[in-house]
Amino acid sequence: MKKFIALMMTLLMVMSLTACGGSSDSSSDSDAKAESDSGSSDGSDMEYVKDKGTLVVGITDFEPMDYKDENGDWIGFDADMAAAFAESLGVEVEFVEIDWDNKIMELDGKTIDCVWNGMTLTDEVTSSMECSNAYCNNAQIVIVPVDKADDYQDVDSLSDLTFAVEAGSAGEEEVSALGLNYTPVKAQSDALMEVAAGTSDAAVIDSLMAAAMVGEGTGYADLTYTVGLNSEEYGVGFRKGSDLAEALNEFFKTSYEDGSMLETAETYGVQAAVIEQ
Repeated sequence: MKKFIALMMTLLMVMSLTACGGSSDSSSDSDAKAESDSGSSDGSDMEYVKDKGTLVVGITDFEPMDYKDENGDWIGFDADMAAAFAESLGVEVEFVEIDWDNKIMELDGKTIDCVWNGMTLTDEVTSSMECSNAYCNNAQIVIVPVDKADDYQDVDSLSDLTFAVEAGSAGEEEVSALGLNYTPVKAQSDALMEVAAGTSDAAVIDSLMAAAMVGEGTGYADLTYTVGLNSEEYGVGFRKGSDLAEALNEFFKTSYEDGSMLETAETYGVQAAVIEQ
């Protein structure tokens, strides 16, 4: 009987040790997964970006903020500032064109590290992202053919028009709130093409883009802007809780004070829109 009891005690001890070992392995696996998901042991987005050596920036083709030069390289006020910020972190910058309507999903899925593309600080954006301080003023404005501009000088005159607007944009929010008829398109540049082609009566785009792309001396000389629908501010969005947002705020402050921010803005003609940091 004593031998039986001793044998049972031995088995129980072995099982106990095995269970403890399994728990430790499971905990270790969980810790490793958490570290892998966050990119670093302390969950810092900054360390995640530094560890992989790149800051991946989600953008669309949006002159004068993000667009390609004749060599196919991304330039623009936002693109240049993003490259300078990445350099300050000691990493490379990588630009990825995204579907603007999926920007939050792209960010949370870590296919990009931030959204830096003349992004309006809407309630949806600020509740879903860790956002930087505002750095540029903007507005949503109506674009129509020059020969029809006199007919559309106030909001009430817009009710019979069909609009093209970028899906998921502040422009879409504005036309939707006004109950106007619209078709969502992939990018603001597509909205301009719709109006130029006559497939839409009008578009709503950012005023900074309109200043660069619409009117005399641009590729859309036959289009003009009329009604302003709102006033707004641009910010950069990171994953919720990201420590990169505060790092960018410090970078903005330093670059504004040393004049490099305004110098970059002057290159693209947006200096009047820059907000003091």
